Amino acid sequence: MLDSSTTPTEPSLGTSPPAPVPPAVPEPVEPGKSHHLRWLWLSLAALLLLGIVVYFLWPTLSGAKSAAAAKAAKGPAPIQVVSIAATKGNIGVYYTGLGAVTPLATVTVKTVVSGQLMSVNFREGDLVQKGDPLIQIDPRPYQAVVTQIEGQLLRDQALLENAHVDLTRYTALIATNAIPEQQLATQRTLVTQDEGIVKNDQGQLDAAKLNVTYARIVSPVTGVVGLRLVDPGNIVQTGDTNGMVVITQLQPISVIFSVGEDQLPPILQKIRAGQMLTVDAWDRELKNKLASGTLTTLDNEIDQTTGTLKLRASFDNANRALFPNQFVNARLLVQEKTGVTLLQSAAIQRNTNDTYVYLIKPDSTVTVRIIKTGTTDGDQAEITSGLSPGDTVVMTGVDKLQEGSKVAVNASGAAGASGARAASGTNNKTGAP
Repeated sequence: MLDSSTTPTEPSLGTSPPAPVPPAVPEPVEPGKSHHLRWLWLSLAALLLLGIVVYFLWPTLSGAKSAAAAKAAKGPAPIQVVSIAATKGNIGVYYTGLGAVTPLATVTVKTVVSGQLMSVNFREGDLVQKGDPLIQIDPRPYQAVVTQIEGQLLRDQALLENAHVDLTRYTALIATNAIPEQQLATQRTLVTQDEGIVKNDQGQLDAAKLNVTYARIVSPVTGVVGLRLVDPGNIVQTGDTNGMVVITQLQPISVIFSVGEDQLPPILQKIRAGQMLTVDAWDRELKNKLASGTLTTLDNEIDQTTGTLKLRASFDNANRALFPNQFVNARLLVQEKTGVTLLQSAAIQRNTNDTYVYLIKPDSTVTVRIIKTGTTDGDQAEITSGLSPGDTVVMTGVDKLQEGSKVAVNASGAAGASGARAASGTNNKTGAP
């Protein structure tokens, strides 16, 4: 009897084979568990990268910390500034007033006689001298009148000469009573009458010759001619109000300007002492000096509506920098201060209470120094107290400064030439900032 547990039984013919066993299917993983593993790996990678960065950058970070600690131990860095030194020099006290260039002579050339204009002997803009010929009017009608009067004068002179001969004869005859005295008196009257006629003829002749002279128009002054108002061939009349040309004297020329009545006493004091006051003419913006001249005269009354007095200054105007009717700023030098302490105005600081500067001390720190200013002339200011010549102050870079700040001077500002003259837009008085 066979043991069925150990000996396999052969399949019988005609029976179906056993069914195949299906492959094993892995158990599905939950979605939340997969996301957690992904973040775990990313965190491990980030930590590894951070460790590498720290390993390589740690020396650099340590050096930066050491430098910062050393810098903190040394204190804040010096502030970069530009300095300037106070100097000793001269400065002027000026009165400034708006003025206008006024020619000493302006002539509108008009004709005294009527006639046809024959020629114009100048070009517009020419500088003509006194006596130079300008315009020629046809003189022939006036020359003809001269000839007529000369003939009349000759005739009347002949009659006068004959009357003198008769008077001499009658005077001799009256001694012998050959003629009555009435005849002698009549002859004397005739001689006087003929003398009057001759004198009248002479006057007419002189007037006729003068008209011939007037036909040739010459320049009455030395100056520059303007635009021509008439052309050759035109008939000019004595009643023409426009004239033929305008001549303006440019050399010398004057400037009329005004100053306040409160500024008049110092000016009068200088003039009465015989001093010649200098006047500088500047352009409208007070940037360019045009010419220098002298004060020549003052007006005779103060304008009550403005409280100002007009003054006239004369200029040689050799380079023709001053042009008629040009507006200029006239600066009258009233006083010259010498040997004073000067400082650039840009270095002076002001607040509601004080005027001060930042003085640079030998240890390269700054201190606030209260000062007082006097006369200002352009970019120069007089320091009356608080500074001495040679003291160095901060000119630029003051916005970051305070008492005791340490500074580093990049470059020294220009101290300015002693006694330099620059334009000032205000009226400067002694002791007024």
